[in-house]
Amino acid sequence: MTKYAVVDIETTGGYAAQHGIIEIAIVVTDGKTVLDKFETLIDPGVYIPRFITGLTGIDNHMVKGAPMFSKVADKIYELLKDSIFVAHNVNFDYSFVKAELEGCNYTFKPNKLCTVRLGRKIFPGYKSYNLASLCGHLGVKIKDRHRAMGDAYATYEILKLLIENDTQNEILLSLKRNSHEQTLPPNLPKEQFLNLPEETGVYYFHDEHGKIIYVGKAVNIKKRISSHFTKNINSPQRQAFLREIHSLSYELTGNELIALLLESNEIHTHWPKHNRAQKKVDFNYGIVDYLGNDGYLRLAVDVIRKNSRPLATFSSFIEASEKLRNIIVEGNLCLAKCSLRTDDNQKLECTETCTCKKGTEKYNKQVTEALKLLEDVNQNMVVVSKGRTDEEKAVILLRGGQFKGYGFVNDQAFSISNSEDYIKPMKHYGFAVSAINSFVTRFDGEYKAYAISNEQ
Repeated sequence: MTKYAVVDIETTGGYAAQHGIIEIAIVVTDGKTVLDKFETLIDPGVYIPRFITGLTGIDNHMVKGAPMFSKVADKIYELLKDSIFVAHNVNFDYSFVKAELEGCNYTFKPNKLCTVRLGRKIFPGYKSYNLASLCGHLGVKIKDRHRAMGDAYATYEILKLLIENDTQNEILLSLKRNSHEQTLPPNLPKEQFLNLPEETGVYYFHDEHGKIIYVGKAVNIKKRISSHFTKNINSPQRQAFLREIHSLSYELTGNELIALLLESNEIHTHWPKHNRAQKKVDFNYGIVDYLGNDGYLRLAVDVIRKNSRPLATFSSFIEASEKLRNIIVEGNLCLAKCSLRTDDNQKLECTETCTCKKGTEKYNKQVTEALKLLEDVNQNMVVVSKGRTDEEKAVILLRGGQFKGYGFVNDQAFSISNSEDYIKPMKHYGFAVSAINSFVTRFDGEYKAYAISNEQ
């Protein structure tokens, strides 16, 4: 006989690593009738926050004198050990119960069923599958909402209806070890995961409204996405992240460099809420020129801001300053008019023999000539690499040291002279230039760089 243990818990917070159980209810069933049941308040050993009390009605006074989990662990384990673990959003309840049992030296690895995921399969088409909504759709009454036995018994009633209406053997399929049903987020259709490619590209997680909430890159999209769901991390951010995932999408890029460029561009375009690493502002520096009130052409190092037009970009202030110092020395330019400072941040002064004494016209020509030293920084080049198919090439364009975009072209139609025709324009950011140069250097032959003229 197949036994199911329908479990619901109330907790002090959203993740097992830091919060505790304050109430647990278990309904053991064969799918038709109740075989056994158990419920108890639990003393979590920590303070119950007010918002939890507001939600559940359970306060610190109520759990005073209730058993610690360790005191009822034997009973709970006996009820669960030979049963399929069932819950609404099963991985949440399971993570807490597993953590508590393993803390009491029990090994606990049951088969699991999620009534959210099964509800989507067996009763498709509803707008929402949270417990209250699904009960409303199926005519199940909930007594004592947000109390463990009330929610557990409602989930038991849902389970019975799922079993009765399971004409496609979805429950049996979900219990297979390779089904992924026990690891996927509750709101993500399994078909979307199964249809993912094992190729290089960028992938997107979307919320229930289709909004992008995470962007990632991968050499193997399916393998990388799977790792998001199988990590044994019970942080509040991870719990919220998994609950919000309702759909997946992806874009193939053919190679890792374009995946990196597209990922960064998408993050800076959509600012997904769960991307944290690249959402930091990228403070790249550039050498800029401007005409002073006195008519002299001046040079300086400045942070690259929106709509700024630097003569050259650098990954750090030090790197940009060193290049400017080299231009000043090689071009015999005025220190004061180049805004260069000493190590102790003192502004350098003009001398009586400085070349700026020749007048604005001659000096400005001298500056223009000195700026030719930036030609090694102001790269005009095309980088060619593997495309998405064997018949395709990927093309990346840099002009004036700035990233202009990438594109794909059929191998037979490609030539360096027409490469710009296939470029999808993208926003320049300093990280892109650094990444392109790094890949060209590190993977010689795989990413080939070709110099082009300003006219090409």
